[in-house]
Amino acid sequence: MRKYRLRIGLDVDDTLYDCNGYALSILSQKYPDEPPFDIQDLKAWGNTGRHAEERIALYKDPEFVRSQPVFPGAQKLVRELSKIADVFFVTAVPASCMSARAERLISDFPEVPETNIIVGSRKDVMSFDILLDDAAHNISNSRATYPVLLRRPWNTHLSGILSVNTYDDFLHFAKMVRTAFIEKTPDLSNGGVLCLVGPTGSKKNSIAKELVKFEGYEKPITTTTRPKRDAEENDAYRFISEDEFIKEIKSGHFIESTVYSKYYFGTSESEINPIVERGHYAVIPIDICGALTIKNKYKSKALAIFINREKSDVLYDIITRDLSDDDKVRRILSLDLEYSNIEMCDYEVKMDQDPLKAAQTIMEIVTKN
Repeated sequence: MRKYRLRIGLDVDDTLYDCNGYALSILSQKYPDEPPFDIQDLKAWGNTGRHAEERIALYKDPEFVRSQPVFPGAQKLVRELSKIADVFFVTAVPASCMSARAERLISDFPEVPETNIIVGSRKDVMSFDILLDDAAHNISNSRATYPVLLRRPWNTHLSGILSVNTYDDFLHFAKMVRTAFIEKTPDLSNGGVLCLVGPTGSKKNSIAKELVKFEGYEKPITTTTRPKRDAEENDAYRFISEDEFIKEIKSGHFIESTVYSKYYFGTSESEINPIVERGHYAVIPIDICGALTIKNKYKSKALAIFINREKSDVLYDIITRDLSDDDKVRRILSLDLEYSNIEMCDYEVKMDQDPLKAAQTIMEIVTKN
């Protein structure tokens, strides 16, 4: 691990300050006779949704920039990050708004030197250890060692990318990077959580099925908006509608939630805690975003295990599955990003053709910890 302080770049709009949501609230006041504007309706960044041109025009107004609300927790995040890293703000605003943006940042985040305010949209030429941004194109083109996507409604269609749902998750991730991903020595002597991470087609679910055949290993029931498959057991998942899922996100029901191939998945503490309290192991096939959230919650009692299967086998699995062509394309395009998540995990397990063998390897890892 490097001896120098980390260099962390933070996007501003919709990362630290409410931009889209604030603009929609202004439009709601302007058009009271229309249905309320909902942030969940923004499925893509840019010229989408009702009155999109008016919404985007607000971003060029200095008064809009001066009055944008700071997201709850953003100031605490920057204070905590400043203790372990050199923090930089990277913000793309038009020339007319530069002064307003700088004044707000200097006032709201005094821990960060004004010399660390970078105005520009070319985040692909900026080198950081970690970058946090809500725009998918900035993440995919970033030169940062660890580009991290902050989940927002307009980027939920992306799969496999390193992402976080909350500031707390991001702070935990930054600390993991700073300490070579180990906050405490793992302690699974009396139960814990096993997060099985890997690309689509890596056989995470098959390995989980083998693990839960052994005493002490249990699989919490995950909630999903994905349709039930024909050969799937009724209790394989808790199947609900997307509207129901979003309501449960807002109510704080899930400890972690994510979107994979356009469907939502979420896990609740009420499913995990009883397993751990029994001294057993909760086995969860999950993406890297969820794994980081779980590790943040359960600390030394959680392991992230990367299931590494040959790419050719993974591709064959995707191609031969009963999936739509669009879904297959999304999964294939996300593979490189998903394989890169191996660096975020505590252990790697090779998956050849035998899920039982991989499960036994994981059990040996648990015994050692």
